[in-house]
Amino acid sequence: MFDLSEKVALVTGGSRGIGRSISQHLARCGAAVAINYHKSADQARSLKAQIESEGGRAIAVQGDVRSPEDVERMVGETVAALGRLDILVNNAGFNRDTLILRMSLQDWDEVMDLNLRAVFLCTKAVLRPMMKQRWGRIINIGSVSGLAGNAGQANYAAAKSGLIGFTRAVAREMGSRNITSNLVAPGLVITELTKDIRPEIVQGVRQRLLIDRMGKPEDIAACVVFLASEEASYITGQVISVDGGLGL
Repeated sequence: MFDLSEKVALVTGGSRGIGRSISQHLARCGAAVAINYHKSADQARSLKAQIESEGGRAIAVQGDVRSPEDVERMVGETVAALGRLDILVNNAGFNRDTLILRMSLQDWDEVMDLNLRAVFLCTKAVLRPMMKQRWGRIINIGSVSGLAGNAGQANYAAAKSGLIGFTRAVAREMGSRNITSNLVAPGLVITELTKDIRPEIVQGVRQRLLIDRMGKPEDIAACVVFLASEEASYITGQVISVDGGLGL
């Protein structure tokens, strides 16, 4: 297990789905975790209690990551409560899937705001404390859709593809400060947010996998923990697909 003791992580959308598993794994490796949530207060509090019951440290920080004011407050609360900020996991995101001809401007803007604009806001807010301590990890959660596109996901694919360029730009700007920036691109991971996907779509994905099972949140969390660790200190600007071979 990687040693993240004395590190502090902020996980956006950290109370549900993949974010919840990431928060748990970081805490089990010794990191103190700030669990960001927007509306899922009960889930954030229950996760905080679970982490503490296992001997870890956690706080729940409410905030809309699309709001500059909320983001600055969240980062300030994290540093005030936990003493520093070493790891940012930009996990919050959602989709509004439909074909381009049916896609509204609102569908486009909302997906861009949460999946791309919010990552810019959160990353910008954490860089100052990371630069002062000359150590940091920026880990963005992308998607295989951002690598290959996907019918019905023009907005989501565009946002996640843009996230790749953003990740690499941050890596170039921050490498000299010992701050790495990487992206994890999950395939189809079954969570409470994806459990309602039509069975024929899930079956179509399974037929393309090289590993005969669907992805689990724990698969993504394990990669995030590695990228957050000292062992990954020479990895930056990279896109790591965790997709069972779906993208090949």
